[in-house]
Amino acid sequence: MISTSARLLRLVSLLSTRPTWTCRELADRMAVTDRTVRRDVARLRELGYGIESNPGPWGGYRLGGGTRVPPLILDDEEALAVAVALREAALSGVLGSDQAVLSALLKLRQVLPRRIADRLGEMDATCVHTPRPEGRQIISPDMLLELAAACHRSERARLSYRDHAGKTTVRDVDPYRLVHTGLRWYFVARDVARGQWRTFRADRVVQARPTGHTVALVDPPDPALLVSRGIASVVYPLYATVRLPHPMDQALRLVPPTIGTHHPDGPDATIVEIGANDADQLVTYLLSLGTPLRVLSPDHVREALLRRTRELFEDNEGCQSR
Repeated sequence: MISTSARLLRLVSLLSTRPTWTCRELADRMAVTDRTVRRDVARLRELGYGIESNPGPWGGYRLGGGTRVPPLILDDEEALAVAVALREAALSGVLGSDQAVLSALLKLRQVLPRRIADRLGEMDATCVHTPRPEGRQIISPDMLLELAAACHRSERARLSYRDHAGKTTVRDVDPYRLVHTGLRWYFVARDVARGQWRTFRADRVVQARPTGHTVALVDPPDPALLVSRGIASVVYPLYATVRLPHPMDQALRLVPPTIGTHHPDGPDATIVEIGANDADQLVTYLLSLGTPLRVLSPDHVREALLRRTRELFEDNEGCQSR
């Protein structure tokens, strides 16, 4: 006879593997009575699991949304994946304040089995991250969830948006998709007044209030392509031309088309033009690529890259000598 807690975990695991189960199927799989299944379902509901019932003689149970956060059941690979994702979110700062991310990561690491914690520790010991670039995007998880919900509901929203000059405007938009370029989140929506598809930087969205008006989007654009074109049209005060020792397909994976303009340089190399606000921002991004490269122009970006590389090398030697 297995314990009640183990049986409850087994029941949640079964419910998560299929859209629906009959009471009899669950009882057979768990080697218990129908009454025990119904009692265990009631206990799980008390714990916050949103287990829904299907009416009728062939009805059963399905795992839905709960009213509060219940315990999660993860296998080794899932637990490691969640831990790595939280770690990257904390390091990148893409969600703004690190407090919630770090808190979740610490809670997870405290309950990880030793074999998984050791694997995560090996990663921490061998990975090196460059400093975060100044002026990075900061967006709260709540805002990302709000924008994602607006897209999912296909409900017109009243958007308060702050442009690059700091001016805030209010407009009605028909939400469509969120696009992440690796550096920023973009909100793709149709501007109702202008009748045009637009991309909005998600970190500049002040508020997105639902209007209660559901819309049917006609012939929406490719959201990733729209964002790529929008970024490509931005004029930066500084551009650098870089040669990567990789064929075109690999270079595009390394530097996405939303970041640079690519041209093949023979079968094994690619020339990429990358824009930025200043040389320090460019150098930080080039170092983050983690690949050999050559800055063809301008000279002061090449010199800044060499200077930063020497500083990192000297800091590393100093750490090893201590």
